[in-house]
Amino acid sequence: MSRSSFSQILGLGVSYVRVFTGLLWQLEAKVKGVKCEGPVRMEGRPIISVHPDSKMIFGSGVRINSATRSNPVGCFQPSVLRTLAPKAELILERNVGISATVICAGNSIRIGEGTIIGSGAMILDNDFHAYIEQKGWVNEYSSNSKPIIIGRAVFIGARAIILKGVTIGAGAKIGAGSVVTRDVPAGETAVGNPAQLLSPKL
Repeated sequence: MSRSSFSQILGLGVSYVRVFTGLLWQLEAKVKGVKCEGPVRMEGRPIISVHPDSKMIFGSGVRINSATRSNPVGCFQPSVLRTLAPKAELILERNVGISATVICAGNSIRIGEGTIIGSGAMILDNDFHAYIEQKGWVNEYSSNSKPIIIGRAVFIGARAIILKGVTIGAGAKIGAGSVVTRDVPAGETAVGNPAQLLSPKL
């Protein structure tokens, strides 16, 4: 048997193992309270937590990469998906793809059909902390949160950060490493920190 044939067989075996363990991670997600509306593919084990009286929904065809080799640029950490407060919602519509992505909803995060999100991106609809006299910094996920809406077929580059209250229109592109603090219209490209439109409409 040639070396290439052995490597092909080994690679096929690893693929079968990934598929099997992915089914386990899907089952774990469902046990934790995630509603899957169809087949979902998971490579590597994501970190998922669903707060009581909140909802997390994955549409059919959603792909969640957490394994180191599941993305061409690598995944340096698992994907993290959390609802952090009662009534919070985190919705990934059909065919959304994420890699080593952190998505934390204290209020509402909705990601549209066919959107893909690069390795290490973060989508955060709250500040996580609030300062209270006599107590200092305390955990706070909902009172300072604002919904995030990301339209269909959006591309979000690796290490980009989408902050609270942002709406990104369908077909928009967010450059790698950008920090998005304001809305991005449909079809536009935004880059930088803070992100600015490359070709703003007059």
